[in-house]
Amino acid sequence: MKNIPMVSFDNVSKSYGARVLFENVTFNINKGERIGLVGRNGYGKTTLMRIITGEESADDGKVSIPKNYKIGFLKQHISFSKNKVVEEVMLGLKEDEKDQRWKAEKILSGLGFSADDMEKDPASFSGGYQVRITLAQTLLSSPDLLLLDEPTNYLDIVSIRWLKSFLNTWKGELLLITHDRQFMDDVVTHIAGIHRSKVRKIAGKTDKFYEQIARDEEIYEKTRINDEQKRKELEQYITRFRAKARLAGLVQSRIKTLNKMEKKEKLEAIKNLEFSFKYKSITSKQIMRAENISFSYDGKNCLVKDLSIIIGSEDKIAVIGKNGRGKSTLLKLFAGILSPQSGNIIYHTGCAKGYYEQTNVSSLNPESTIEEEIQSVSDTFDRTYVRNICGSMLFSQDDALKKIKVLSGGEKSRVMLGKIIASPLNVLMLDEPTNHLDMDACDSLIEAVDNFEGAVIMVTHNEMFLHALANRLIVFQDEYPYIFEGTYEEFLEKEGWKEEGGAKEKEVKTKVTKKDARKLRSEIISERNKVVKPLEEKSTALENSISEYEEEVSKLNELLIEASSNNQGELIGEYGKRLSELNKLIDDAFEELDKIVQELEIKKKDYDEKLNKIEE
Repeated sequence: MKNIPMVSFDNVSKSYGARVLFENVTFNINKGERIGLVGRNGYGKTTLMRIITGEESADDGKVSIPKNYKIGFLKQHISFSKNKVVEEVMLGLKEDEKDQRWKAEKILSGLGFSADDMEKDPASFSGGYQVRITLAQTLLSSPDLLLLDEPTNYLDIVSIRWLKSFLNTWKGELLLITHDRQFMDDVVTHIAGIHRSKVRKIAGKTDKFYEQIARDEEIYEKTRINDEQKRKELEQYITRFRAKARLAGLVQSRIKTLNKMEKKEKLEAIKNLEFSFKYKSITSKQIMRAENISFSYDGKNCLVKDLSIIIGSEDKIAVIGKNGRGKSTLLKLFAGILSPQSGNIIYHTGCAKGYYEQTNVSSLNPESTIEEEIQSVSDTFDRTYVRNICGSMLFSQDDALKKIKVLSGGEKSRVMLGKIIASPLNVLMLDEPTNHLDMDACDSLIEAVDNFEGAVIMVTHNEMFLHALANRLIVFQDEYPYIFEGTYEEFLEKEGWKEEGGAKEKEVKTKVTKKDARKLRSEIISERNKVVKPLEEKSTALENSISEYEEEVSKLNELLIEASSNNQGELIGEYGKRLSELNKLIDDAFEELDKIVQELEIKKKDYDEKLNKIEE
């Protein structure tokens, strides 16, 4: 199927004062595409979305959207008109679906609302759940284009997994902003990235996009260096022989060549968040332990009951579960911010812990500078050390003198991280550390946590972090939290999330002999040849036909020019008719070739997977 543009950007530019977000941006959101929009915080991702909705206008250029094309976008300012959650969400239903309450209930259930919750007043919920209500209403409205800006920030892991599944069945177009790389890769068909004030769009996942950008910049830089060398040589020749009359022609030729050469500017270096947590050595294999701890805020409803765990000095523990169950509370108990009502938490004498929580940004003094906040960790830090910490958090030179009150949420998060990395630690306690960080910063964080030699206890819904880091889990799924000894992958296989029906079914692997394996391999290869070969032959035949058609088009164009010169009207009409036929044949052949190539790729992949399973 040919690409059919639904939303078209034509030389669109947007600036705020002297700061250029993007300029001369041209790309399309085509029918059926699910596009991940990537770029650093502050590069203009949300602004680009708001230009599509009309909430902001471009400085230059044009955005074209078909008439009656419906766009769904999470409201920035939340307000409710109904006193029941389910009724509020039902406002998103189309006119002919207004009585189909079950659709609203289905989406709300997926986003973590119980049957009782659906009957409550939307205004009675926390900010995070109010965002979910608005998200449910947006999803239910069945827009043609769905715009989602960081939808996972207010969702727990079960709801994120549900949303991922929902979006993978989405029939319309999608434009998604998220810092969660795995979530994006699992959902999108294309990546559009804002980079150096331009937008580049490619088919594929985030890795492919960033690899392409790196290759392009490497080629640009090599070309620039070669051009500079050539320019230098031309300038030297001109200077040396300008006065020699007999070489005047050659000199003039080189002057013209030099004037035609486009001067490529050196690419400005883009700073990356690069840091590591400082480790304080400890000899003990155990760094802390909890003995039968219980906790309740009201003395009645226990969030944690009789939990015991020994935390090793190199453990990477993830605390997982739905929102509102007590994950952050448990981390505060481990950090010593809260005290258990019964039981004890005992720390090794050499334990040095660092605690990061998003709401802790309120502890930053709005009147302090970034430098002063980092300095406040210890009087023993000299200014050079503090400035180095600021630089590693991307606050270099005068940026380190900015006051906290003018910083964005992401920048405040980086200040909090800076305060933690300033001191040597052997236990890191991180509560949703990825919120408000962009994808590049998340990549740096996961690397820093992975390289940290001490223990890590982390609350996160980010499945990439869970798969990459956790070797033990504290699971909030049953009435009270419990310890799962194993990785997140092992948890999904052995227990799984109850909302999804529990553990995923394992494939039963039957032991086969080498002889049987060879026979099976031979049968699969034989079957593959029978299926794949005809498709390859069709593909080759179509490619040959296209070449023949294009060759005929080239000859006809020459004949048409000749007939036009000789005013041969009858021949002009005849040639024009045949050209029209050929162009249609070429279009049809390309469309058929596209289908066959896609089918060929799928078939080859299927057979490769079958062969790989035999190897295993």
